[in-house]
Amino acid sequence: MDGAVIRPRDIVHGGAVLELTAEQEAQGEWIAQDIELDIVYEDDDILVINKPAGLVVHPAAGHADGTLLNALLHHVPDIINVPRAGIVHRLDKDTTGLMVVAKTIQAQTKLVAQLQSRSVSRIYECIVIGVVTAGGKINAPIGRHGQQRQRMAVMEGGKPAVSHYRVLERFRSHTHVRVKLETGRTHQIRVHMAHINFPLVGDPAYGGRFRIPPAANPTMVESLKHFPRQALHARFLELDHPTSGERMSWESPLPEDFVWLLTLLKQDREAFVG
Repeated sequence: MDGAVIRPRDIVHGGAVLELTAEQEAQGEWIAQDIELDIVYEDDDILVINKPAGLVVHPAAGHADGTLLNALLHHVPDIINVPRAGIVHRLDKDTTGLMVVAKTIQAQTKLVAQLQSRSVSRIYECIVIGVVTAGGKINAPIGRHGQQRQRMAVMEGGKPAVSHYRVLERFRSHTHVRVKLETGRTHQIRVHMAHINFPLVGDPAYGGRFRIPPAANPTMVESLKHFPRQALHARFLELDHPTSGERMSWESPLPEDFVWLLTLLKQDREAFVG
C-alpha cells in the first residue's frame, strides 16, 4: 500500500494506492490422456463437445483420471494454462449432451461472465416419472443436503435456482419434458423436477419410487427398471462467441438409449388408446 508491504489486518485508508502481485495456484497433478471426444465445433477460442454418458467432467475423489479434463489436456495441450482446463460449466457423469470449453483465459473470462449474466441459453430434455399436465417455472433455492453430502436439496438459504419446463409429449405414466436453465446449480434439473414430484427416470439419487403403468409390456417394464442413468440430455446450447461476439447455437440429437425408451413409451401408449 503506497509502496509499503502491509499485513492483512492493517487498515486501508481512502485514496491509498494498492498494488497486488498474484500468482495462479498449481491446479493439481493432471495428466493428458488420449480419450476420444465428440467435437461438435472448434476454433481458436472455444470447443463445443457432445458428452457421452459415463464420462466424468473433472477429476475428483474416485475419479483421478479418465475424465473430460484429461482428454482436453491431450487434445489442446496449451489448455493447461487456463484455470480448470477451460471448463466453465459441468454436466453430471451420466448426463449426456452439449458443453462449451474455453481454450484461452480471455475466452473463459467472457464465457463465465455470460453464464453469470444468464445470457447463455442451455436447454435440456428429460423423461420424468408421472404425467405432467402443463409447463411452468420452478423457483426454488438449492443447497447441499444436510446429512447426505453427495446430494443437493431445495432448502431455505440455498443458492437461487430457476428452471423453466414445458411438456413435449405425455405417456401413460411418464412425460417427455424440455427444461431451460436460468441458473446452473449442481443437479439443478434433477433436484427441481423431483421437488415438484416428477423425478427423472433412472435417477439414482433423486428418482423416488419406481412406477409403471398397469398391464405394461414386459420389455418396457425392464427398460424402465434398468435404465442405467438419469434420462437427461443437454439438447441445445446458445451463446455469444467470446471473441467475435457472434451469437452461435448448437443442437445435439438425443442419444440412442433415450430414443429407445421414448419408442417403448409411445408403443405402450398406443397399445392402450381407446
